[in-house]
Amino acid sequence: MWGYGWDGGWMVPLMGVSAVLWWVLVVAIVVGVVRWLRVAPGGTSGGPGPRGEARDILDRRFARGEIDADEYAERRRVLSGG
Repeated sequence: MWGYGWDGGWMVPLMGVSAVLWWVLVVAIVVGVVRWLRVAPGGTSGGPGPRGEARDILDRRFARGEIDADEYAERRRVLSGG
């Protein structure tokens, strides 16, 4: 219309791709923040509350060899409420 002979050409698809990349970046940041906030204090994701913390302690005691497999299984059963 103005007579310059430029109609956007390759800029239109580039703008569409950059818009998609922008939203992918925004979603990735939101997902990262949500995951970061869900990690329990101390860097473990053992679950919320005292049961998750107790389970982490139990797992570490079993891994160190402080308790045997039978005692570990019994205490896990008690912690799970069964």
